[in-house]
Amino acid sequence: MALSPLNQRRWNTFRRNKRAYWSLWIFAVLFGLSLFAEFLANDKPILVSYRGELYTPIFKFYPETTFGGDFKTEATYRDPEVECLIKSGGVEDCFDEPEEIIEEIAADSYAAEDFHKGWAIWPLIPYSYNTSVDRPGAAPLPPNGENLLGTDDTKRDVLARVIHGFRLSILFTLMVTGAATVIGILAGAIQGYFGGWTDLVFQRVIEVWSSVNSLYVIIIMFAILGRSFWLLVGLMILFGWTSLVPVVRAEFLRARNLEYVRAAKALGVGNMTIMLRHMLPNAMVATLTMLPFIITGTISALAGLDFLGFGLPSSAPSLGELTLQAKQNLEAPWLAFTAFFTFALMLSLLIFIFEGIRDAFDPRKTFS
Repeated sequence: MALSPLNQRRWNTFRRNKRAYWSLWIFAVLFGLSLFAEFLANDKPILVSYRGELYTPIFKFYPETTFGGDFKTEATYRDPEVECLIKSGGVEDCFDEPEEIIEEIAADSYAAEDFHKGWAIWPLIPYSYNTSVDRPGAAPLPPNGENLLGTDDTKRDVLARVIHGFRLSILFTLMVTGAATVIGILAGAIQGYFGGWTDLVFQRVIEVWSSVNSLYVIIIMFAILGRSFWLLVGLMILFGWTSLVPVVRAEFLRARNLEYVRAAKALGVGNMTIMLRHMLPNAMVATLTMLPFIITGTISALAGLDFLGFGLPSSAPSLGELTLQAKQNLEAPWLAFTAFFTFALMLSLLIFIFEGIRDAFDPRKTFS
């Protein structure tokens, strides 16, 4: 789809900002990979071939009986018996000596009457964010060839948790920031455009609402309803939209008496059309100036709540929880380094990207 001349100018302005342009590409690659976290870090195979049929364990539940086992619970694919059953096609000898049979199948020297060779395609990291690693020693364990970033204090692979946690943090931030921005822009636009009693009433409501301590509300709601991802998203939106209102309100107060707004009113153009199609584009620079602070604030708020124990459920792959583990395990510096580097990279990329977007929407730079 071809861009309009104005948007083409904005895109060219953004591309000239090399820091923002390459930050966008790096962030897009990292976020795109994290969206397929189940294919990168999982304790279940991506694809299994068993007796000529294909199975997708990362998408569907399969009991152990599907692969010739005895139990109707979900198959533990790293278990030697299950691995042997898959690779041999359900040979009963797998219950007695699975390791030996796996070695013989790998060497193409195994032969049995009911043998059907199978295989499994595993993710690059054969651990999910909640999988305990079977390594000797006291946790947290240092990095090695099997766990590139080591393990945490419950022997969970740190790299797997970072991949899943990066996706969770970005999706959380996008949802909260997107919804809060829409609400904040609408509230600020209504205040600034209509002014008078509308502005006065909105201002008093926002002052009262902003005085409420969001941390206390989150703690109380979690105590009543329990900790959940969607509840935290809703609460963060409720308390996040007010930060953008003053900026949008000021821009609309300034613009409502300009000539193009008066001309639109004289022509009978509706209020919503004037606000959204004529005034809002001119207020976008100030709005986009605030977005990096809102985004980084949301990420930091999520990490802070997790650090304090009032964030996402404890089983969730949280970067804030990784930071807490780094504080509690100072003898494991890989935890602190991983948490710091992940936060620094994520926040820096987002700030650089939105700096470029802000400049692209600035008429002084777009038409210079």
